[in-house]
Amino acid sequence: MKVAVLIPCYNEEAAIATVVQDFRAVLPDAPIYVYDNNSRDQTAARAAAAGAVVRREARQGKGNVVRRMFADIEADIYVLVDGDDTYDASAAPRMIQHMMAEGADLLTARRVHSRADAYRPGHVFGNRMLTGLTSALFRVKLSDMLSGYRVFSRRFVKSFPFTAEGFAIETELTVHAVRLLMPMAEMDTRYKERPVGSVSKLNTWRDGFRILGTIAYLLREERPLVFFSAIFGALALASVLAGTPVVTEYLATGLVPRLPTAVLATGLMVLAFLSLACGLILDTVTRGRWEAKRMAYLAIPGPKALEEQSRT
Repeated sequence: MKVAVLIPCYNEEAAIATVVQDFRAVLPDAPIYVYDNNSRDQTAARAAAAGAVVRREARQGKGNVVRRMFADIEADIYVLVDGDDTYDASAAPRMIQHMMAEGADLLTARRVHSRADAYRPGHVFGNRMLTGLTSALFRVKLSDMLSGYRVFSRRFVKSFPFTAEGFAIETELTVHAVRLLMPMAEMDTRYKERPVGSVSKLNTWRDGFRILGTIAYLLREERPLVFFSAIFGALALASVLAGTPVVTEYLATGLVPRLPTAVLATGLMVLAFLSLACGLILDTVTRGRWEAKRMAYLAIPGPKALEEQSRT
């Protein structure tokens, strides 16, 4: 089976050569692709000198780079890893074996760190919060949704419709697998501190809010009844709160002196039921889209089928 290693990177000259060499040592038959995302240093040159196939993606953002990688590269198994030398390359063969043994389409490396400077407290908190929120909204058990080290099957990669452009890509990768009912797996891997000269591109607050926006967008796209029902509940509650004094006074006196408040309460309730109607309609449409995406996914041979073909 053909394995390909995909490394998106931006300004990682301090780390990229080590990453390429480490993966070449543990996966000697796998081509290593480094996609440079407008680096202003020697990242591309050092990756090429280390033996990687270097390509460039002009549109800025990790999501754009991964989208280009998935479109360009043909393989049976894809190993996606950040180019900052924080992930354990020696775990890659075990990750591939574990994914194949499980018959999974996605395996995520669950980061285990021993030093505080390897995984900043703000990032730890944000990851736990966003992972927990996604787990609750999409009804899946996750431990480390934002890990940058994953293994994919071919049918995952070739059935994945991208929308994210930046670090929200990890969220979209996970939700894609969850919504199409793909077999998923996780495995603990060592997570280490960055080498000297390598700087994190992730901004805790800015990218955290972007990921929250992506979660909301995916909820609207994939579970519209839940999304619009939440809006219905908020509007209906606001209508009841605004209209209760008006109704109480009318029952007591037979008068409606607060006409603007009565109109507001009525308008809010109308909007609430319009939102609920939108959710019901879009839920039917989403069901049809889900069936089409599921059929496209099933049309591509899975890891087990490819393994059997390679043996015969």
